[in-house]
This record gives sequence, structure tokens and C-alpha cells, in this order.
Amino acid sequence: MITLDDYLRLLPKTELHCHLVSTMSAGMLIAQAERYGVPVRTTDPAQLFDYHDLRDFLVAFEAAHQVLRTPEELARVAYDGVRSAVVDGALRYREYFVNPQSFAEVGLAYQPLMEGVIEGLRRAEAELGVGFKVVVAIRKDVAPEEAVDLVRLVGDHPYPEVVGIGADYLTKEGTEDPARFEDAYRLAKELGLRTTIHAGETPSSSPDDVRAALDVLHVDRIDHGYRVVDDPELLARVVDERIPFDCTPVSTTICSGWPLDPQHRIARMIEAGVQVNVSTDDAVFFRTDLGREYREGLVALGVDAPTARRIALNGIDAAFCSDDEKAALRARFAGELLTLDAMLA
Repeated sequence: MITLDDYLRLLPKTELHCHLVSTMSAGMLIAQAERYGVPVRTTDPAQLFDYHDLRDFLVAFEAAHQVLRTPEELARVAYDGVRSAVVDGALRYREYFVNPQSFAEVGLAYQPLMEGVIEGLRRAEAELGVGFKVVVAIRKDVAPEEAVDLVRLVGDHPYPEVVGIGADYLTKEGTEDPARFEDAYRLAKELGLRTTIHAGETPSSSPDDVRAALDVLHVDRIDHGYRVVDDPELLARVVDERIPFDCTPVSTTICSGWPLDPQHRIARMIEAGVQVNVSTDDAVFFRTDLGREYREGLVALGVDAPTARRIALNGIDAAFCSDDEKAALRARFAGELLTLDAMLA
């Protein structure tokens, strides 16, 4: 017999909302910052990741991009991050957000960037059996024309593992404004790329941001999207259309100040029948891991074992991998879940 805590830690998991730089350890970030002369607020790992809000976090997030400048450094971060997630949360498949526009600011061009990331992730897949895909993320604080240029760059230099376009950060005005990137997302669709976007995430956002992502950008899934519960009509629509939502419980306690309890917007999304899957968002930066999101985050939201099991399987359905890869994941999950369910009973 095993406890619920053990069950949730050992439950096989996907992660669809993971920013690659956030898998770097605090120790490596501090060492790399010293190497390259990048200022950080403190060299004390216990205080390095203290933030007041999302804007404050984004300052640290940007610094993390500045300390990774070679393909070899990216490969190391990519591999080590997978290994940690297997240990902490039984990771079986993960999709990564990578921001080429941030790395370009320190002289790392698109192709060396992707080759480093993919090299590390391929090694992890070969040695640890964790599949992966990459989603290129547009920074929302760039001009719409720059977003189009980035999507065109992705199309000009294809990698089998790079399958999607997303968008993160906030605009220079501090808003989400998905519709601003309509041209970039149209081009992404024309190139056959899958699409997602951070929307409805913050206290200052609204259901209209989620609606714009669906109706203007025509995304395949939504990152965060918590404001959807504030519009009953929109909530009913996303349930009916089975729109996937990549949710990150622990990060909401920092970026939005929402306590993890059964009244949390994610809990209400799950109760309403939204196709929720769970990720860390920025694991190291939010002092979390995939196991904690399930063992502590979901439990605090009032989620039971069968619901957590369903959430884990939702991640396969929402993934941007091929149908054959999804079938292989479902078979792998089925075997592991059979054992775990018997041990919990």
C-alpha cells in the first residue's frame, strides 16, 4: 500500500508549460552570473527567488537568459532539468518554451540556441526515456513585426522537435493583448506550427484576453487562462469545445497572490470540466517541481486521486506531439497507472 502523497509523486506525468531557463538550478544561475558579470539581487540561493509580483519575477527571468551564452551551457541545463524532473515528479514527456529574442540580446543566434537545447534533450530522451518538443515563444514586449520575423525564422530553419509558437512576458504597457500578434499567429498556422499563448493569467487580465486568443489567434490551447471562470458563457464554451488549459498552481501564489484552496480559479476550472493539465511554469524560480504541483498544489485545491489521474492523462491529449507518440505515452501511462492504482487501493 502507498499513501496519496506517494501516489501523486509517482503518477506518470507530462508537462506542457515549462520555460527552459527555469530548469536551471539556483547554484548554476549564480555561478553563471558571476562568470558573465550579470547582476543578480543576491548570491544567497535562499533569497534569490523572492518576488513581489509578475513584473518583479520577469526581471529575474530575463537575467536567467543572460547567463546562458553557449550551446554547451544550454545542453547542460536541458539535460539536468529532465533528470531532476524524473526524480521529483515522474516526468515522462515535456514541452519547453524557448525565447530566442532574449538569447539574441547576448549574442546567441537561433540555430546554435536550438542545437544546444535539442542536443541536451535528445540525450535525456535516450538515457531517461523522456520525450519532448519545443515551443518557440514570442516576447509580448516586442513589436508585432518582430514577432512575425521570429515565426519566419522558425520556418526558415526547421527542426523536427520545434513544433509550436507561443507568447509570454507582458507588453510594454503591462498588458497581455493577444490580438496584437494576429499576423505572427496567422503565419505560424500557415507553416503548420501548433499554437498556444499566455492569456488570462494575471489579476489585471480579463476573460477577453482568453477570448481573443481563441477568436483572433485561433490557438490550439491556452497557457494559464484562469480568468475564464469570470465569464460563465466563455467557461461553458471552452468546456464544450474541449480547449486544453496548461495550468500552474504554485506560480499563481506568487504572480497573482491567490491562495491554493478549493475556491482557487484552477479548482473551479477543474470542477466545471475544463481540460486542465498541470505544469510548473518556472520550476526553480518558483521553488517548485512537478511532484510538488501534484502533491501539494492539487491537494490544496481539493483534487482527489482519480481527478489527478485524469489531469495527468489530459496532458497527453493536449500535447503537440504526433498521434503515434501520444499512443505510446498512453500505453506507458496505462501500465504505470495499473500498478499505482492497485497499490493505492
